[in-house]
Amino acid sequence: MSKTKKISSLNSRRDFMKKSAIAASGFMIVPRHVLGGPGFTAPSDKLLIAGIGVGGKGQSDLLSFYESGKAEIAFLCDVDDRRAAVSRERFPKAKYYKDYRELFDKESKNFDAVSVSTPDHNHAVQTMAAMERGKHVYVQKPLTHDIYEARKLTEAAEKYKVVTQMGNQGASGDGVRKMKEWYDAGLIGDVEEVYVWTNRPVWPQGISWPQTSSTVPTELDWKLWLGTAPYKEYVDGLVPFNWRGWWDYGTGALGDMGCHLIEPPFSVLGLKYPKDVECSVGSVYVDEFQRGYFPESCPPSSHVIMSFDNPKAASKDIKLHWMDGGIKPMRPEELGPEETFGDGGNGALIIGSKGKMMCGTYGLNPRLLPTSKTEEVNVPQKYERVKGGMDGHYAQWVEAAIAGYGKKDLSSPFEIAGPLTESLLIANLAIRGYDIQKNRKDEKGNDQIYYPGRDIKMIWDAENMKVTNFDDVNQFVKREYPEGFTL
Repeated sequence: MSKTKKISSLNSRRDFMKKSAIAASGFMIVPRHVLGGPGFTAPSDKLLIAGIGVGGKGQSDLLSFYESGKAEIAFLCDVDDRRAAVSRERFPKAKYYKDYRELFDKESKNFDAVSVSTPDHNHAVQTMAAMERGKHVYVQKPLTHDIYEARKLTEAAEKYKVVTQMGNQGASGDGVRKMKEWYDAGLIGDVEEVYVWTNRPVWPQGISWPQTSSTVPTELDWKLWLGTAPYKEYVDGLVPFNWRGWWDYGTGALGDMGCHLIEPPFSVLGLKYPKDVECSVGSVYVDEFQRGYFPESCPPSSHVIMSFDNPKAASKDIKLHWMDGGIKPMRPEELGPEETFGDGGNGALIIGSKGKMMCGTYGLNPRLLPTSKTEEVNVPQKYERVKGGMDGHYAQWVEAAIAGYGKKDLSSPFEIAGPLTESLLIANLAIRGYDIQKNRKDEKGNDQIYYPGRDIKMIWDAENMKVTNFDDVNQFVKREYPEGFTL
């Protein structure tokens, strides 16, 4: 053998040993983008995923991706070692980080996609950082905490040509498709009114911030958990779930359940952005005739009404009612006295000129009213079903990411999830505006507190993302982040 051939053979052997060592360390599959770009199908046909927020819902999300058979969990990231424990045990080869920024800086070449399942206030910065690096993203609902963030992520998905999906799995279910087929067939006629309701919150709301701080658990990086939120001392009872009831971190019942419950009528009716919004809010009284004032906390209940352009009848708006805190709309006359309204605690009712239809959470159990009519009608299938229905929501994203941007349809890409999320957050503008205080002089010249955001209809300018007739609430459209976090 010539000297040149011996060197070549030695180099090949070294390359082989190097690749074998990498495989042995846990990276059994080379990231697909390394082999040929986001649209390239690797021989293994596996998507390497990095999970940010890997406890709770993030934990089940990662398992669902893995069980698709077409994904590997390559990296795990969580600010709380306690929450990460199960995922770390389940995926022992996945390298673990606490700070998503360090994960991205050090490992971006070693994964293809990112799953974000953190508290609402950190969704946007983590998702944008992933998309800027060309990573496909799956983000838990609601897509973002702020309206501005939702708009920017929607634009970024197209800019960076990445495959996106929001975690409202009901969008992949058969129920919403069946309701669309009923509606398209004209079974309920023209729609002008929709009611959506939930028994949430099932966490504390309408309360004051705790006065006593607590010791931060050693497993939790509190500053990283706060992320884009203003700094506050750690208090018990906030992590891992009750943050949902505080405006700095969560988006209340609307953020938690709205993407599941409002998605069916949104999809069926082809809604986009609301034109205006008004609301009433439940009160907590702390003494006789003394209403509690808790502007940091979401209210215990609310009723919001949004007006949308009607895609089928330009002259008639569609009114969508949102009710939370256990408030329900009037029971339809067509529903039998012993029949369940929605699914009991939650539901959606669509009222048309010729009839009505309803469903439960995620669009489950769709029914025409009276319910006997459901079995009597026979409308041909018009919309393709997602394999696995709701549970197929995860595999749908994995397979679309493997195929590459624009190659496969998704149930809740950001182009759909963005406007849906914005609508929920616009509803929250009205709720937050309800508690805005101002001072004025009464007839006797005494100082008087009043609430200008109550008893008004707020007009929404979707193009410019602002309320045009009550500027005080526009402060909630876009937050200012602390140093170290950018969108």
